Amino acid sequence: MTLHSVIGAGVAGLSVATELTARGAQVQVFDPAGPPGPHGCSWWAGGMLAPWCEYENAEEPVLRHGQTAIDWWARYMRVDRAGTLVVAHRRDLPDLRRFARRTEGYAQANRDEIAKLEPALSEFETGLHFPQEAHLDPRNALQSLREALVAKGVAFHAEPAPETLDNAIDCRGYAARDQLTDLRGVKGEMLVIRCPDVTLRRPIRLLHPRIPLYVVPRGDGIFMLGATMIESEDKTRITARSVLELLSAAFALNPAFGEAEILETGVDLRPAFPDNLPRIRRRNGRIFANGLYRHGYLLAPALAQGVADLALENTHSEFVDEDHR
Repeated sequence: MTLHSVIGAGVAGLSVATELTARGAQVQVFDPAGPPGPHGCSWWAGGMLAPWCEYENAEEPVLRHGQTAIDWWARYMRVDRAGTLVVAHRRDLPDLRRFARRTEGYAQANRDEIAKLEPALSEFETGLHFPQEAHLDPRNALQSLREALVAKGVAFHAEPAPETLDNAIDCRGYAARDQLTDLRGVKGEMLVIRCPDVTLRRPIRLLHPRIPLYVVPRGDGIFMLGATMIESEDKTRITARSVLELLSAAFALNPAFGEAEILETGVDLRPAFPDNLPRIRRRNGRIFANGLYRHGYLLAPALAQGVADLALENTHSEFVDEDHR
């Protein structure tokens, strides 16, 4: 049996290894950084499986493939299908109406309906409920995929992959820029906070003209705050401005967040191609799978399926781009 070697153990690499293994392929994984952790961009993700919300400023493939991602992830781990709630303060209701025009799959929610969905947000007069959306804990997801692969006999090598490796699939994210010259990094910043005084059941998006915020519950009073997308390739630090804006937006969502404890700050670079859609390329016998942008967990299943189609059956998904050099 042909041995396929996946390079990179972030969400892309682990999803590719999982899909290949599910189809009966023999797989090994190389990542010198070792098991999933803060060194990887996937560690800092929100874990929102929100194709309808993302469609507000994304291309149609994100909506189409994102819908199938929810069931793909549910085959391998717990996925919370509580939906997404989008809200805005009265002064920002034009932003909410614009959001509604640019997406689909939602139901309008008035004050009473919002209070029923999320009692902590009962002060909001109107919102949009996306009932089919879901979320997962990205750190648990990475660990679950890795443990399932190990249980199936997949070997993980904490060392660089040999240059002469046959049947290699490069899923290194931004690190693959040494081979993919049109890949860029988009900086993302996030906070993890503890606030036992706030209870949320589902991801919340607060629309704001300057810094729209998303809050993802992680359980036990812990929340992930994110929003920033900066066209910068400096991942050395999170800025004071970003921390202030994230916390200010959270305070505007619910003043109890003002008493939150900051547990973590994080920053990393999301790999993206010019059109912000993933690409699968094959050159010199090696497959490159990259460019998940801000849709890592949402589009990783479709990317993995496209890689498996190409590697095992030589069939091309829409993300295959073999003409690029």
